Amino acid sequence: MLTDAELAQYHRDGYIVPDYRLPETILESIRDDHQRLVKRHPQFVDYCPTVLAYDTGFLAYARIPEIVDMVGQILGPDFALWNSSLFAKPAFKGSKTPWHQDGEYWPIRPVATCTAWLAIDDSTPENGCLRVIKGSHKQGRLLKHLQNDGPGLALNQELDPSEYDEKDAVDIVLKAGQISLHDVFLAHGSEPNRSPRSRRGLTLRYMPLTSVFDRELAKQQVVSRNLRAGHADRTLFLIRGQDRTGRNDFQLRM
Repeated sequence: MLTDAELAQYHRDGYIVPDYRLPETILESIRDDHQRLVKRHPQFVDYCPTVLAYDTGFLAYARIPEIVDMVGQILGPDFALWNSSLFAKPAFKGSKTPWHQDGEYWPIRPVATCTAWLAIDDSTPENGCLRVIKGSHKQGRLLKHLQNDGPGLALNQELDPSEYDEKDAVDIVLKAGQISLHDVFLAHGSEPNRSPRSRRGLTLRYMPLTSVFDRELAKQQVVSRNLRAGHADRTLFLIRGQDRTGRNDFQLRM
């Protein structure tokens, strides 16, 4: 469980690195699953935005009791997993993730999620660790983004430079097995991997069931933002509690 101090830091800074580490057996299982995924789908050697659409075995990691408990402290008693991504960043060629807010891409209204970021390898500045603008979530709104379809980018929606100061960036350095949790409005990104070491990270995207996953909005976002991966066909997996809106669709979509 998160301590009171860790919860306070999450709400103050928009992220937290809890005092928790995945067991080595789980880490090895994730690595094996990743190798199997890439063997079957080599197009995902660098980045797979929707791992559950290709291998529901990854769902087991979203149900790790310690992670579920921590997310529950942040989101409350009712929440679902709506997506999981794998940012693999191979040695010497891992792509850059531009500065952005997660909520800019996601068809969830009201905008609200908690992302768990699981370090499968050591994550450092040299191999492109996650970077955040501490406290940038506090306005509780989506900032201005610009479309950037340039090469070498994992995502194409980029924060307008006037919305943040990169001098305020903080590196989230993690040992393999450590995790971070971050808010949907937190500005974050990462540099390309120019090191000889891979930097794999598995993200688990949880949404409170006081919000609605709007599939029609998801379809509109693909067109209006030229998104590389749309979310209209994501399956919502109930993790804890119940849907408080009565409007979320938990139909399996594979």
